[in-house]
Amino acid sequence: MVTLEPLRAEHADALLAFERENRAYFARTVPDRGDAFFTATGFAARLRALLDEQHARVCRFHVVLGEDGELIGRVNLLDLVDGSAELGYRVGEQAAGRGVATAAVAQVCRLAAAEYGLTSLTAVTTLDNPASMKVLARSGFIRVENITVSGRPGVRYERHHLDAASDSPCY
Repeated sequence: MVTLEPLRAEHADALLAFERENRAYFARTVPDRGDAFFTATGFAARLRALLDEQHARVCRFHVVLGEDGELIGRVNLLDLVDGSAELGYRVGEQAAGRGVATAAVAQVCRLAAAEYGLTSLTAVTTLDNPASMKVLARSGFIRVENITVSGRPGVRYERHHLDAASDSPCY
C-alpha cells in the first residue's frame, strides 16, 4: 500500500535524501538534474520554486510514501491547463518492481479528476524505459506518437476520461 501526499516544505530533507540516493538509478533512464540540484542550497531553491508553482495551481506535486512512511517516490501533474496536465513520476530503486508506480499513478489519476478537475493527462517516456511504458499501459494510457525526449527516442501517451470514482487504475 502506498500513500500520496501533496509536496510540502516538511518533505525537504527526506526528498533530498531520496533524490541523492537514487541519482545514478534515475540517470539510467532520465536526464540527470545536474550537480547544483543535489546541493542543500540548490535543492532548497528548487523546492521553493516547486511549492510556488503548486500554490499558484500551475502544477501539483506529490510524494509517494511506503507502508512505513518512508518516501519512496514522486508523482507530479505539470502544466495544468484547460483540464489537462502532464504526468511525471519516479520510484526509487529499492521500491521498483513492486507495483508502487502503478499504484501511485492510479491514485494521482483519481486525484486529477476529483480534486483538480482534470479530464485528461499526457505522459512521455524513453524507449529504454520499458517499466514506465508498462505502468502507463496498465493505467489506461494510450501510446499516441514516437517523439524525442532529451535527445533520446521516446513515446508520448495520452489518457482521456479520467474517472474520479473508479478504484481501477485511471480506467
